[in-house]
Amino acid sequence: MFGFGQNKHSQTGAELENGLRDNQQASAIILSAIEDGVLLVDKNGLIQLFNPGAAKITGWAEEEAKNLDFRSVIRLVNDRGEAYSPDQNPLMQIFKGSSETIRDNKGFLVTKSNQQIPISISASPLMGSNQQLSGVVAIFRDVTKERIEEKQRSDFISTASHEMRTPVAAIEGYLALAMNDKVSTIDSRARQYLEKAHESTQHLGQLFQDLLTSAKAEDGRLTSHPEVIELGSFLEQLCNDLRFQADKKGLVLEFNIGGPQTIDATNSTVVGQKVIKPLFYVKADPERMREVITNLFDNAVKYTDQGKITIGTTGDNQVVQIYIKDTGVGIPTEDIPHLFQKFYRVDNSATRTIGGTGLGLYISRKILELYQGRIWVESEIGKGSTFFINLPRLTTEQAETEKQHNNLSASFMESTGALSNSMLQ
Repeated sequence: MFGFGQNKHSQTGAELENGLRDNQQASAIILSAIEDGVLLVDKNGLIQLFNPGAAKITGWAEEEAKNLDFRSVIRLVNDRGEAYSPDQNPLMQIFKGSSETIRDNKGFLVTKSNQQIPISISASPLMGSNQQLSGVVAIFRDVTKERIEEKQRSDFISTASHEMRTPVAAIEGYLALAMNDKVSTIDSRARQYLEKAHESTQHLGQLFQDLLTSAKAEDGRLTSHPEVIELGSFLEQLCNDLRFQADKKGLVLEFNIGGPQTIDATNSTVVGQKVIKPLFYVKADPERMREVITNLFDNAVKYTDQGKITIGTTGDNQVVQIYIKDTGVGIPTEDIPHLFQKFYRVDNSATRTIGGTGLGLYISRKILELYQGRIWVESEIGKGSTFFINLPRLTTEQAETEKQHNNLSASFMESTGALSNSMLQ
């Protein structure tokens, strides 16, 4: 019996060894066959695996790249040729402590011959048995063809939207004149038809505007003039402007500021020893932020038949968080991952009759990315949805310094303009 057991044990060991060898061979075949670049970086930042796809994209041979610091091989720059900072580089973000997969599809890779190739790259951490970082796996691909096609689509949408807005605006103007009692006389039935046509024309005009904005957001032409905003006051004023829309549908609009997460009393309005309210400073374009909040609020009103909508802000020392919460129909779980994609709309019986372009949330995401912000949603069918926005927080000192810098810049521009005018005269 003993001899049989020993033989069985030997067979099992041999099978395991063969299985491992087969798995390694299969992995090697797959890594050699795929066009995507794959590299494995150890905890010291040295390249330990570099597949043929990576060699083809970067111009570095496998033997050359191995045991080099990854920053010598994976050199990333933006569309202006400026090197990525550590906060922008997906691999560096992992080494700085991120435990999530980091993706970037806007950068360019500088090859060994100093050519710039547009790439899409993702970096994922490898954790050891002690839950400490043991390495990083990065996968990247050449997206030159996709970028060209993307630009062609963007150019077409931009041109078509711009050209079509002019006749639509003219139609809208003529319809407005037709409904003006001082200009024309029409019966009640004709007025109803004209009002419906006017509403449809306005919707079409908004669609063209959204298409134009999305095209600009996609290729980096979205204009932005960031400045220091105190979000508490900003949101409070915005809620006052939006309240009528909620009242019209019989909904309650509630505004909250602060909360248990507000832990930095130095960034607060203080009277004596009593904290009156926290000061949540961020740097962003007020008009763009108004566009984002208004879009989220409009969606909340559309999909909420009764109850209330809550707009609030809270935060900690690093982040300011805005939330827009409703008591509406909710969003199916399977739709949530796709919600911020272009043209994506939830399609069910509760939403099918409500109009929309499917671009609002995509545009909102692109705007927030301009300010290193992010947006996500938590929702449950029948219980409503809450949209969250996180933005980097400025301390009071940082906000004051930024304001002074902006004031000095404005003064310099005014004095330069006055000097130029005097020289011309």
